[in-house]
Amino acid sequence: MMDMELWYTEKQTKNHGITTKINKTIYHDQSEFQTLDVIETEEFGNMLVLDGMVMTTDRDEFVYHEMITHVAMNTHPNPQHVLVVGGGDGGAIREVLRYPTVTQAVLAEIDGKVIEASKEYFPQIASGLTDVRVDLQVADGIKHIQENKGKYDVILVDSTEPVGPAVGLFQKPFYEGIYEALKEDGIMVAQTESPWFNQDLIRQVFRDISNTFPVTRLYTASIPTYPSGLWSFTIGSKKYDPLTVADSDLHSFDTKYYRPEMHKALFQLPVFVQELLTGEEK
Repeated sequence: MMDMELWYTEKQTKNHGITTKINKTIYHDQSEFQTLDVIETEEFGNMLVLDGMVMTTDRDEFVYHEMITHVAMNTHPNPQHVLVVGGGDGGAIREVLRYPTVTQAVLAEIDGKVIEASKEYFPQIASGLTDVRVDLQVADGIKHIQENKGKYDVILVDSTEPVGPAVGLFQKPFYEGIYEALKEDGIMVAQTESPWFNQDLIRQVFRDISNTFPVTRLYTASIPTYPSGLWSFTIGSKKYDPLTVADSDLHSFDTKYYRPEMHKALFQLPVFVQELLTGEEK
């Protein structure tokens, strides 16, 4: 009898995908918004999959969660009130809570089943969700932003890909709403997909945020389970520029990817990524 191997494949575009060996599916559910699966993989540990797309894994989660969080948090001199839109796994909240200045961290996640599954199967990621500073809301992030003007120092948009309930999180009215929800010196960061596979989206989002915020920057990180492995984040700031923050003001934590020494270097982009922002092409 032949040994049977199980493999999970995500078709990341119509022409490209990734595949990884798995042991079993340990959780499956259908929420009001999406299909949720937790898969036990050989290479990456537990893997959270929403509508067939990899959201996070035990092994590489720290890259995304540190990078969506620390650039903005380390740029703002006194982040006290922070909002995470999406991010029901709790990883961004966990990183936000490292900052002693934080008095309140609000999580606005539209799908409560993501939160519950993450608590059960990704306890190291969701570890901060029980902190007394966390206000956990199963709510539409767009609506939450519309209802909270001038409240936040930092807003992190930890969204899924721009399909289904996340489509509105990649549109100019949403960024304008974020601007209004931030204090006069507030900062936002949004995950903005792959420079290889989502070039039009990156151009559009960078243009929309640039037209909304005085300071707009893009930076990248290497995340092996995300499409192409190269991922982008776009920061919009009312006042503070991540390139001019004093090195002495950058906080150091027990992180695995981000460190203060790389803070400014993150914005030195590969030529083909820079060309997405300038409209130039060689």
